[in-house]
Amino acid sequence: MCLTTRFAPDSPLRQLPGVIKRRPLMRLLPLWLIAFSSTLAQADDPSVYLSNNSKHHLFSASMPPGVIAATRQRMAPIPAPPYYQPVRFQGPVGTRFSLAQSGSFTEGDPNLMAGLKVGRVYRFQVTGIPGAEGAELYPSVEMVDRTYPPPGLATSYPVPINLDRDDMLAALSGQLVTRVIYLEDPQTAAPLQQPETGPVPVEVPEYQDPLHVADRRGRVVAIVRIGSLAPPRSSALAGQFFFGHPAWAPIFQPEP
Repeated sequence: MCLTTRFAPDSPLRQLPGVIKRRPLMRLLPLWLIAFSSTLAQADDPSVYLSNNSKHHLFSASMPPGVIAATRQRMAPIPAPPYYQPVRFQGPVGTRFSLAQSGSFTEGDPNLMAGLKVGRVYRFQVTGIPGAEGAELYPSVEMVDRTYPPPGLATSYPVPINLDRDDMLAALSGQLVTRVIYLEDPQTAAPLQQPETGPVPVEVPEYQDPLHVADRRGRVVAIVRIGSLAPPRSSALAGQFFFGHPAWAPIFQPEP
């Protein structure tokens, strides 16, 4: 599932990703949830998750990228072995995505897939934005956790990182859009049909922490932050901008 200030959910056979997103606006945005439907899921009243306590008990989506993933790894009773979680970047027609490699970005791909290491933060580039030709965005994705697909099917069930045109235009205007991707709880999942383009985001108002809402609905997997930050001109700041240049694994897809 995906919540947007903009969040997704465990095993692809039982749980589906959702997205929650939050985008700061002068007016309050309606709450709407995106989730992959599950045949075992039961509908749940969204108002259950809109309590007066709108803050996560430990974390906040406003924390600097990397803090949540690193803290969760340190809190684990048994250190988890390194794992590269398959993810898929997608957007409107014409949009292209690329990941940083050795301090520069690879050639853009409209349907980029890669393995990102759990516990790390990655900077990626977005070009070909509809309605903003020539503009570029440099969002970040923080890999908080992983999925557990059937053996041999990891690349068949990548974590979806879908950016829509409104998100990108909002970022270009100076706003910060936060998407929290989580794996929904099959016992409380809303029975919504998932479109072919991926999970539909649930939009929450600015006063609501998308991390809190996603955590109530399932298990957070990734946090995407889309802002207007551009690469620094000074090479001394490149390491900070690229979050230490973490390694990633390319995933080559068969030709259609």
